[in-house]
Amino acid sequence: MKYILAHDLGTSGNKATLFSEDGALIGSKVYSYGAHYFNQTWAEQNPEDWWEAVCQSSGSLIRETGIDPREIAVVSFSGQMMGCLCVDRQGTPLRSAIIWADQRAQAQQEMLMRKIPLKEYYRIVGHRNSASYGLQKLMWVRDNQPEIYRETYKTLNAKDYIVFKLTGQFLTEPSDASSNACVDLKTFDWSEKLLDLAEVDREKFPRIVPSTTVAGGVTREAAESTGLYPGTPVVLGGGDGLCANVGAGSIAPGRTYSSIGSSAWIATTSKEPVLDEEMRTVTWAHVVPGLYSPNGTMQSAGGSYSWLKNEICRWESEQAGRKGISPYDLINEEIARSPVGANGVMFLPYLLGERAPRWNADARGAFLGLKMENKREDVLRSVLEGITMNLAVILDILRKHVSIDEILVVGGGAKGKVWRQMMADIYDARIKTPALLEEGASMGAAVVGGVGAGLFEGFEAIDRFVRVESIEEPNPEAVQAYKPVREMFEACYAAMVPLYQKMAGK
Repeated sequence: MKYILAHDLGTSGNKATLFSEDGALIGSKVYSYGAHYFNQTWAEQNPEDWWEAVCQSSGSLIRETGIDPREIAVVSFSGQMMGCLCVDRQGTPLRSAIIWADQRAQAQQEMLMRKIPLKEYYRIVGHRNSASYGLQKLMWVRDNQPEIYRETYKTLNAKDYIVFKLTGQFLTEPSDASSNACVDLKTFDWSEKLLDLAEVDREKFPRIVPSTTVAGGVTREAAESTGLYPGTPVVLGGGDGLCANVGAGSIAPGRTYSSIGSSAWIATTSKEPVLDEEMRTVTWAHVVPGLYSPNGTMQSAGGSYSWLKNEICRWESEQAGRKGISPYDLINEEIARSPVGANGVMFLPYLLGERAPRWNADARGAFLGLKMENKREDVLRSVLEGITMNLAVILDILRKHVSIDEILVVGGGAKGKVWRQMMADIYDARIKTPALLEEGASMGAAVVGGVGAGLFEGFEAIDRFVRVESIEEPNPEAVQAYKPVREMFEACYAAMVPLYQKMAGK
């Protein structure tokens, strides 16, 4: 038996997961680290914490499973995206990594806005011009820390730094490269036009190779630190969002999934970029060579549900504590007593502003349509309906370009049958739920690694890993009943936009 070691480098820690070549989960180990949030919008991490996490989790996992390191056929990665780590020619970090959550590069975003229209920028890279991306962050380093910019040999994302530490190679691949928002999606290479407009040196970005590329073998020095066998092949893998695509089986046009965590997204796979006229969705380069992943991410999905539990459903939380069950089980029982449309109550799920599909930082949450006859269960149901209808707007945009009739749902939001059935009815799509809800990125990285190392003939190997546990079919009557509800949801948002602007003092 051969094994695949997948590392998922997240914001709060690294998860090392060991899979057998037939898709069985052998074991996993998490090593936590912190992030430094300051100056209101700044967010950084120490890249040596990433390396320490990989070393410690690899060694612990090998010891605890008792496998021979020589049986690990490949090491592969999933990693947080949209960062900027400046390193010198020896690969030594010149400063802390500026991570995805950092928003300091507002002036650099505005500088680009003056040079290139937003829609033209979007057509090139599949993303809006934003301070969130790697290009704008590197521009900030250039403008504010010129001595570091001059010494910078390459700018890397988390997994690419670890690949360097293991192999000595400076490389990236299309999915992580596209999170810099300066990759031309037509060529899967750095956009000369955008780099010229941004006035940054192309040489500071690593060479882009396919996600399945074997970067090299584990060096002897790295082997001593990690417990891996020297020479073990290291495959690049991909950005976490795109590895999650593979982990959810979204590896061919039309195969679609939704992740419901604090934020939530719907993502599919396509042969061409999906460029929405209103720029409501984004398109990433897929880890499957030559393909794309169009998607839309909303800010507060599970976050809104969690707020409901914490602030409105304290009684349910107390009762659940006494019974030793989840508060969401009690909340879902109440939701099931309210009909489609929550007896006219609407919830706008914009507790943190909104990305897709609104792109309105001023948007706020709201309950609308409350009447004396409304009951508690109507209010509770309206929250899940509002979240789901917001995601349905994203799905409608994707459906203009790709046929979608079933969706695999992962994340904490996939645990409740009431919510899964609501998704089926609002989306008019079959909803599938896998047995492992939280392992998508790791499984995706494992498959990318297995393809790269020659263990698997193709990405279809993910079917060995994904075991569907439940299926919800859309109820035709509910599908029809939701159509006017969805129209009202859109009307409610449109009516609130002028008020949002006033609330923001605009």
